[in-house]
Amino acid sequence: MQEYQKIGLKCGLEVHQQLDTGKLFCRCQGILQEGKPDVIIERRLRPVVSELGEYDPAALEAYKKGLYYRYEAYNAVNCLICTDESPPKPAEPEALQTILTIALLTNSTILENVPVMRKLVIDGSNTSGFQRTALMAINGALEISSGKKIGIQAMALEEDAARPSQKSEDHITYRLDRLGIPLIELATEPDITTPAEAKQTALAIGNLFRRTCKAKRGLGTIRQDLNISIKDGARVEVKGVQELELIDEYVRREVQRQQKLLEIKHKLSDTNLQKTELEQPLIDCSAVFSNSDCKFLKGKNVLGVRLPKFFGIFGFEVQPNRRFGTEIAGLIKVKTGLKGILHSDELPGYGVSEKEVQAIKQKLGCAGMDAFVLVSGTKEKAENALLLALDRCHTALKGVPEETRQALEDGNTEYLRPLPGAARMYPETDLDSIEITPQQLAALKNRLPLSLEKRVLVYTKAGLSKQLAEKMKLDNWACFFEEQLSKKRNASFMAWILLEGLTQLKRQGKPVETLTPKHLEEFFAFHQKGKIIKENALEILSHWSQEPFSALETILTEKTGEMVSESEVEKIVEQIVAKNSKLVSERKMGAIGPLMGDVMKELRGKVSGEKASQLLKNAIQKKLSS
Repeated sequence: MQEYQKIGLKCGLEVHQQLDTGKLFCRCQGILQEGKPDVIIERRLRPVVSELGEYDPAALEAYKKGLYYRYEAYNAVNCLICTDESPPKPAEPEALQTILTIALLTNSTILENVPVMRKLVIDGSNTSGFQRTALMAINGALEISSGKKIGIQAMALEEDAARPSQKSEDHITYRLDRLGIPLIELATEPDITTPAEAKQTALAIGNLFRRTCKAKRGLGTIRQDLNISIKDGARVEVKGVQELELIDEYVRREVQRQQKLLEIKHKLSDTNLQKTELEQPLIDCSAVFSNSDCKFLKGKNVLGVRLPKFFGIFGFEVQPNRRFGTEIAGLIKVKTGLKGILHSDELPGYGVSEKEVQAIKQKLGCAGMDAFVLVSGTKEKAENALLLALDRCHTALKGVPEETRQALEDGNTEYLRPLPGAARMYPETDLDSIEITPQQLAALKNRLPLSLEKRVLVYTKAGLSKQLAEKMKLDNWACFFEEQLSKKRNASFMAWILLEGLTQLKRQGKPVETLTPKHLEEFFAFHQKGKIIKENALEILSHWSQEPFSALETILTEKTGEMVSESEVEKIVEQIVAKNSKLVSERKMGAIGPLMGDVMKELRGKVSGEKASQLLKNAIQKKLSS
């Protein structure tokens, strides 16, 4: 911890959580689709000047790529609002209630009048070219497991973007099933000062969201962005962190990267390198590789540039298995589409001989401490790539550039785009402001979700094991489970159905998503009355999920026949005991095991195993005493 205090680590966390409600500004379902789309739309998007008369740098960079976009729409989950052909509807009520609940749980200041804003996005992920977002609350706080309080800077409700399904050189294809799903964006203050605290904060925020029982679950439903800086470094945003277990590692590796970039700055400073020395001409080097063994240079258009006093810098490791040259290659890949570069710190290699290296040095005029970069591609792309490399080397003299970086699966990062500016936000003209009334907040305060500790106490008191209570406390069925407990339903039976039974049926391919809370409430009421038993419960739910508009009473009659009374059950059990009187006389109470199979075969679906066992025991005792 002292190590991170010494270098002045500051980290803030932005968490984006999808909500399990309808879409935010239309009334479509937020369910991901597979298979062939029903509609395909093609578009180009252009940036617009903000009210300040400026262009957003991130939007401009996306526009300069010259891409067009294909959108795949599905009738089941998309409408004209999703394709930006119709004005949006007011914010989805459940989503609005959920973010207000979280704001209350974190003692945030909730805004009374909330304008909906447009956030300019020109990467194709929104059909409109912007994302709608509404700042709902500010200045909250959250306690993490170490006991430290982390400030909550802001909390916004916004619509999720479309998801990319295919990329090519000239276009990106997006699916519109995800577009419009409500997101809560929670941004902390830069109060995080160690990698461990970053992980604790992410866990605490995730638990907070899940307490509401409205957080979507599964891969991609929660995404974390990290804002990281150190003393003499710069603010760098790491986007798209999905693995909670890797959050601390991303912080450690970004700290390492910034320290190494500062080390490069000092190395270059020691050489007295001047900015003007990096104003180098771009030289055609194609002839050197006319008969090369390097497959991706032979016979290709190859440009090179000399980098004075950069010897060893391109091969300098800035993150595990990633060197400064890799940093520049990643930037060039994003901005030009070229797959990479070759530099003198890794040559000879890749089929480039020592003789060819010397020829390049001579052609570019490299001295002993100089480096060079080679790029293969069209003249325009190769020139742009080398200019970007020169510009990045200029930046190396300053230290760490502010930028947005993409999280990679191994804990490293690569260049994604510039940090966005203030010019990307402007008011939404198709929606009224969202009014938050004191009456709304008072009603929500009266039904805030229980704390996790309180939930475990309530659940164990109702009869759940500690293990099952721990599993239920963060499940999306928790709030529904508590409502049913207040109606004296059987806790263990409900937990089994909600946590295991529905999952089991889903794995069997049953459409359990058709079963609403209303279905399950009626189902548990029937169980409470003894009309449904554990032995036939999943069979009934399976059938009902396939005919969700049928009456439960009808399903029961079809699948189990008429339920028999306890006196009729007793009569059937006594008949089985009488039929096996010799076995009962010989084995006495030991006959329960052998006869239980006969009883359940006769009564399956009409009585629970526990009840059948008790009635069989009573019948044997009665027979033995007669």
